[in-house]
Formats: sequence, structure tokens, C-alpha cells
Amino acid sequence: MPYTRQEKENSQPAAMNTLTKRTFIGRLLTSLGAPVVFLDRLPNGVIPTALAQESGLLDDVPDYKKQLTILSDRPLNAETPAHLLDDSITPNHLHFVRNNGHIPERAKKQDLTGWGLTIDGEVERPRTFTMAALKREFPHQTAQITLECAGNGRAGYYPSASGNQWTLGAVGCARYSGIRLRDLLNTLGVRQSAVYIGYYGEDPHLSRDPNKHPISRGVPIEKALDPHTLLAWEMNGQPLPKEHGFPLRLICPGWPGSTSGKWLKRIWVRDQVHDGTKMTGSSYRTPTHPVEPGESVPESDMAIIESMPVKSLITSPKTGITTPQGKDIEIRGHAWSGSGDVERVDVSYDFGATWQTTNLSSAPNRYAWQRWTCQINLPKKGYYEVWARATDSQGKAQPMIVPGWNPKGYLNNAMHRIAIKVS
Repeated sequence: MPYTRQEKENSQPAAMNTLTKRTFIGRLLTSLGAPVVFLDRLPNGVIPTALAQESGLLDDVPDYKKQLTILSDRPLNAETPAHLLDDSITPNHLHFVRNNGHIPERAKKQDLTGWGLTIDGEVERPRTFTMAALKREFPHQTAQITLECAGNGRAGYYPSASGNQWTLGAVGCARYSGIRLRDLLNTLGVRQSAVYIGYYGEDPHLSRDPNKHPISRGVPIEKALDPHTLLAWEMNGQPLPKEHGFPLRLICPGWPGSTSGKWLKRIWVRDQVHDGTKMTGSSYRTPTHPVEPGESVPESDMAIIESMPVKSLITSPKTGITTPQGKDIEIRGHAWSGSGDVERVDVSYDFGATWQTTNLSSAPNRYAWQRWTCQINLPKKGYYEVWARATDSQGKAQPMIVPGWNPKGYLNNAMHRIAIKVS
């Protein structure tokens, strides 16, 4: 559950905390206009989410993405407010955008003239494919896949980590169509020396220097050959939108969104771990052991992020609603995990003192998020918070607070919480 800057300051140790409990309670009563039910059960250091201030939209948001919150416009990075992620399949116009360079002119024009995908390196028969060849020579696959930026939730870390200050909305679950990457690689003959793949896209570097790549990441050959890893040309039944990788992108489900490279033009099969842009240093890596917040971590103590952690999102109702006393409230959202299915989702409205198990639907296919719903009835007038906690098939559950600090603010899977006032 991401914090605002004020919340981060308030969650520090007592010696650093200038907000006394008496002042804090006074602010609650003034700001919320209602008594906080179960205030005695509110854990130390946790600030009610209704005190957080929401960031606004920028004026220059692209028309079809106008409901998203823009974090930067060069490159374009935009997240989706949680209440707009209520669809089981995220519409194209509501899907978050994470770019590292400029959008290619080809994507803007939706033009395939001169395009090809080159596969080379540790394969017996390197080849460049046209889109027609890809569609003609390999079986087509369609799957609903959850993609999430590794930095989703970065705004919750203290001390602050550099990078886009994503809150909750750098995630979406769309339906992608294309082919299995392994079908293509097996046709070309993967050598035993193959260790990793690295992708290259057509997106220009922000400097427009043709010798620089804005990003070039990859995955181990085992992940590349996984039957769920795709080369996709459609998103929700339409050609990939310009922001989402036209004409072709990788889909590496369950792993950070940065491994699902866009605007593909080359896949390099390598005999070593790929060392392209944003594959080295601290990029998309976390410490191999717990570290003190703010500590400098040597590269030798950092490991590449692979599976994303279990997580859930409350998509309805929108945080901050007021509801009449005695009325049942439907709470719903999604849950997902990079390492397998979600086994259960529980919610609490008394700051975690008690929990209620929700109705959890099965995923339509592996790596799609799962819908969960429940009904609650808040007992009396006042301010409440609803917290959601997902547990995956490996028994891993979301933490109540922001997990272990890391230099780049990755993998924050703290429980989502929303505010509800009973009038």
C-alpha cells in the first residue's frame, strides 16, 4: 500500500517522527469528519489512506489514454487509477504504459513496410522473418496475460528510490495473440551453448543517438522456451497500439514487464547472460540479502529479478466513498502471482485484527489475474479501511507494510487498502 511523502515521514522510527499520536488523532478527526472505527487496532506507523493526496493528470495526456495518470511524457510513462482496473480484461485505453525511449515512427504509422524480425546468435539457422511468414508458418496462440512493471509501488519506499514513482497502477491484464517463441526457436535449432536471449526494439534512444539503445533486456533460454512465452502482434483483438509495441512484442508472463520487449526487430540468442542496456548494475535487480534502508549495495550482491511476487488490487469501490449505515458493500478486485495461481484472498476492515475470505475465481489461463469478490457490512458510523491480502499456491502472502527496501524500489507487494466512510 503505497505511501505519500508525508506518510513515509510519519512511518519512521519514533525518534524521527514529529507527528505525535495526539496530533495524529486530531488530524484524523479534522480531515475525515468522522470517528475512526477500530482506531485502537491501527498498527503503529500505518497512516489511514484517506489522508493521502492523489496526484492529478497532466494536460498533455494522449487522447485515448486521457484517464491515466501521467508520470512522464518523455518517455511516456502512465499508470491506471485502481478503480479503472475493474475489467477482467484491461481495455487498451486503460492499460498502463512503460516506455524507455521514443515511440518509433513505424508504430505511429502502423506501417509494416521493410519490417522484419531477425533471430541470430546461438541457433543453427539464423533467419529474418516477415510478419506474413510468422503468421503463416507457426500455430497461433491467444492468452490473457498480466503484465506488471517491477517498479509498481515504488512510491511506497522510504528512503525514496529513483525512477518513476508508480503507486498501484503499473499493471494490466490484456488478451494477446501471436505465436509461441519456442516454436520459432525450435525451428531454427537452438544450440546447446544457448544460455540467454536478448531483445532489441526499434524505439529510438531519448538522445536520438542511433548507436544507443533505450533498453535491451532478456530472459534465460529456459524462460524463452517456456510454452507461455509469446511473440504477440495483437492486443485485445487489435494490432498492437503504438504505445504497446506495434508491430511485434515479447510477452514473458510472470516476470517484470521490462522483459516483454516492444517494437521488436531482433532476438539475439546468447551463450552468456545478456548484458544489454538495463541488464547490468542495479537495473531490475534486488539485493540477495536484507539491507538497511538507504544502504549502498555492491553489484556483486544484486540478483536479476525473475518471478514477480503475489499481489492483489481493490478495484471497487473507489477509495474515499461514503455509504449509508447498514448497507451491504460489495468489495472486488484482482489477484495474481508470477510463480503460480493465487489460492485465496482475504479482506479486513478492522486494521487486520480479523479477516474475511473472499470468493476467488479461477484464472482463464495461467498468468491471467483472478477476480475476487465479497460482501461486507460495516457495523456503525465512522471511518474504515478495507485491506486486501492475497496468498499464492506456494503459501506466500502479501505483507501488511512495504517489504524490504531495495535501491531501485522494486517488488513492492504490500497490501492494497481503500478508505470507506459510513454516514
